[in-house]
Amino acid sequence: MKKLGFILFALLVFSSHDMFLKQDTYFFSPNTDASIQLFNGTFDRSDNVITRDRMIDVSLVGNGKRTQVDTSQWTEEGKTTILNFKTGAAGTWVAGVSTRARNIEMDAEAFNGYLEHDGVLDMIEWRTANDAMDEDAVEKYSKHVKTVFQVGDQRTDDWKTVLGYPIEFVPVSNPYELKTGDDFQVQLLWQGQPLANQLVYVGSDGAGHTHEHGHEHAEGDDHHHHDAKPLRTNENGIVTMAITDAGSWYLRTIHLVLSEEEGLTHESNWATLTFEVKEQSMAEEEVVTADEEAGGLPTYAYFIGGLALLLGAVFVFMNNRK
Repeated sequence: MKKLGFILFALLVFSSHDMFLKQDTYFFSPNTDASIQLFNGTFDRSDNVITRDRMIDVSLVGNGKRTQVDTSQWTEEGKTTILNFKTGAAGTWVAGVSTRARNIEMDAEAFNGYLEHDGVLDMIEWRTANDAMDEDAVEKYSKHVKTVFQVGDQRTDDWKTVLGYPIEFVPVSNPYELKTGDDFQVQLLWQGQPLANQLVYVGSDGAGHTHEHGHEHAEGDDHHHHDAKPLRTNENGIVTMAITDAGSWYLRTIHLVLSEEEGLTHESNWATLTFEVKEQSMAEEEVVTADEEAGGLPTYAYFIGGLALLLGAVFVFMNNRK
């Protein structure tokens, strides 16, 4: 029996997948062919492709217009599903995918293992407090993923578009105005309303990862998801993350609740958001820091002053030749 339980747990661990929209780069040129990868697995790899019939909505948003993506624009490469499209005019764009709900049946051991593996700590706490750790589960689940990417140099307000998914992350400001060292806020909506006190995991492919941020830090850690850090949304559904590194960043969450629907015990809605932060010039940082520490003028001020002196000398020289 113990061996059977372990097998079931292993199957659950390898079949429970986060979904991410990812790119090799989140910076594109205007009006060019481009592609976005749909990972179903972890932030590092995709374990299987997503069939078109599972996709309820696929949207591209740019320059104030939302476009529905045709199924013919999807291709497959190994275990990754690829969205092929042509970028439009310069701006900050959004892409989103929402999937059809499916049911999965699990015994108590497998269900508890999945909750622990994917960091659904609030449900573990509820099951423990209500003496329900031995209860089996039938869960209905669906996934709703977004990415924000930059086309050309012009920034637009499309990053704040609400796609109307059951659950979704919406940035509070444009992620493409971020630099390393900044704090970034993202709001989590559930059925269009702010979702308070929800566990959110944040991570990146950079050298480090997010730091805990004040009272929003949650206990525990998620070693299965790229050293992601657990945070909690505040009363306005907002989570604050520290941008410690350049690179690709993600937020992920699983909103799991008890279900009163016939034949079900639980319902979950999964959400992710991805974007990229470029590194601030190290030379620029060092120059600014040195100037500030010296209490003097910035370097560019000396440059301008020197140029003015040179032009003045040339002017005097030319006048003397007359």
